[in-house]
Amino acid sequence: MASSAIKSGALVNLTELHPSSQFYEEGASLRVTGKLQDYAVEAAMAIIADGNAILKIDTQHLRDLSFRVGSIYQFIGELHIQADCEAILQARVGRNVDGLDLNLYRQSLQLLRQFQADRMNNTVT
Repeated sequence: MASSAIKSGALVNLTELHPSSQFYEEGASLRVTGKLQDYAVEAAMAIIADGNAILKIDTQHLRDLSFRVGSIYQFIGELHIQADCEAILQARVGRNVDGLDLNLYRQSLQLLRQFQADRMNNTVT
C-alpha cells in the first residue's frame, strides 16, 4: 500500500522558483513567503512577490485567513505547473507573517542550507 503522508514544505525563496530550479516540479511540496500584491476573492487567487519574483497562490482550501494587500504571507502547499509553464501553488496552509524581516529570513535560509550541506558532507566522508 502506498504511503499517503503529506510531505513537509521545502523552504524556497520565490526567486528560486523558475523552470530550471530543482524546486520547480509538479507536485513539489513547498513553503514560500512573500508580500501580497493582489487577491481576487471570486477566484480565491492570491499573488505574492519577493523582489521581482511573483507566484500565484490558489487559496480555495484556506479558511479563517484574511488577506490585506501589502502584508507578508507564508504558504505551504503543492506546486502545479500549467501547460504554459506558469506555476501555481495550491495552498493547504497560510498565515500572515507581518513583521518578518524578509532580508533576514533569506539570510537565515541560506545559513540553514549551508549547515545542512556541511552536515551531509561530514556524515558521508
